[in-house]
Amino acid sequence: MDNATKQKLWKTADQLRSNMDAAEYKHVVLGLIFLKYISDSFSALRNKMQEDEYYKNNPQYIDEDMRDYCTEHNAFWVPNGARWEFLRDNAPQPNIGKLIDDAMLSIEKENPKLKNILNKNYARLSLPQGRLADLINTISTIGFENGQTAPDALGEVYEYFLGMFADAEGKRGGQFYTAASVVKTMVAIMAPTENHKVYDPCCGSGGMFVQSERFVQLHQGTGNLSIYGQESNPTTWRLAAMNLAIRGIEFNLGQEPADTFHNDQHPNLRADYILANPPFNISDWGGEKLTKDPRWQYGIPPAGNANYAWIQHMLSHLAPTGVMGTVLANGSMSSNTGGEGEIRQRLLENDLVECMVALPGQLFFNTQIPVCLWFLRKQKKRKGEVLFIDARNLGFMADRTLREFTDADIAKIADTYHAWRGDEFAPEGKAYADVKGFCKSATLDEIKANDYVLTPGRYVGVAETHEDDEAFSAKMARLTAELTKQMTESAKLDAKIKENLAKLGWKQN
Repeated sequence: MDNATKQKLWKTADQLRSNMDAAEYKHVVLGLIFLKYISDSFSALRNKMQEDEYYKNNPQYIDEDMRDYCTEHNAFWVPNGARWEFLRDNAPQPNIGKLIDDAMLSIEKENPKLKNILNKNYARLSLPQGRLADLINTISTIGFENGQTAPDALGEVYEYFLGMFADAEGKRGGQFYTAASVVKTMVAIMAPTENHKVYDPCCGSGGMFVQSERFVQLHQGTGNLSIYGQESNPTTWRLAAMNLAIRGIEFNLGQEPADTFHNDQHPNLRADYILANPPFNISDWGGEKLTKDPRWQYGIPPAGNANYAWIQHMLSHLAPTGVMGTVLANGSMSSNTGGEGEIRQRLLENDLVECMVALPGQLFFNTQIPVCLWFLRKQKKRKGEVLFIDARNLGFMADRTLREFTDADIAKIADTYHAWRGDEFAPEGKAYADVKGFCKSATLDEIKANDYVLTPGRYVGVAETHEDDEAFSAKMARLTAELTKQMTESAKLDAKIKENLAKLGWKQN
């Protein structure tokens, strides 16, 4: 989908912001986009069925067999009153909100996997007359009829909208959306493979899962992953379910939205890949009620900070041969508060920490807190070593406030990691070597000598700089001449500005 179309959609959707809270209108918009997609997919499938010779001769069996046809093609059954054409034609009606709610209810009834997922509050919206109709008409311009490309097209729109919503919401946007640069980097490092279990204990809108599936498809031609997630925020939980459903990804997000620490929805899960971007430094996670929890194998995390609770929760769900990666605030790499230093020491002594990546600032919509990536394994290839990568100098400013990684940046980080491990994803012909200022393979003895601090900058050192062979006297003469020239030009500009102001009647006192 071209950018002009996406921008047009966003402009129409963003008009709702003047009438409702920014945190709510994304559910209104994305719910309708989802409805348009499943309706188009249903219609395309029905048309394909009608072209079959058997049904051309026996049209009376189309409705009867359509349900099985939908199941076979991993599509949702859409009742008559929920189809997009019906809603589009009735968009000008004053009861359009109720018609949409009825459509969502009937879809959930016919498709049990969507139960309690769809937004059904359209009748309660306090919108100016015609605003909802305008949104429906704009969304009607999106075509999802092509069965092969429809999920990609919808995924593109959905991803674009999630990013724009996160930007619009500012700090709160990070509750459901992790910046694409971070997700892609984590997935490229962890390199998930087909027929394995992927788990995210605080999955937001499901970006980690989508990118993992995409990685497997790119490298192995199939996206056959088992998806397990958990999310405490009910609306975000529904966003994740829709985000995965539109892409045809099978998922298990638990029976309900729930707190991961206090109501684990997957207590017996042992996942091959665990990826997460948990909320940073949360102090009200209820740790004082969990002091005897069996998940704390390496020490009781402090009640005032959940960082090490997240790490140990994930480790408790990690399969023996699995790998986990998580985003955490930089403080997690060096803090000694509340026993965190002792926990970090035990993690290292048990040889669980495999790689640490320092990230540049401004990668996130929601926070300027410096963050890092932790990667842990129970069975490391390079025992007794930790790879440190300092990626703080990578990336570019996509706009005034947000930094992004290029594909080359992500490849540089991931290739370094895979070359260090010597695994199947290592770039051909590239052997690992320490690079000053960027990467260092450190021994546990070296880390112990640094009091078990895991900040990459301590280990990678400072990048070598090229010596400046210009003589000092020559450099000063050149720079002085440049400054004199600039000052002369500045004086001329000042005089011209004063002259123009005088012509307008302004006189300097």
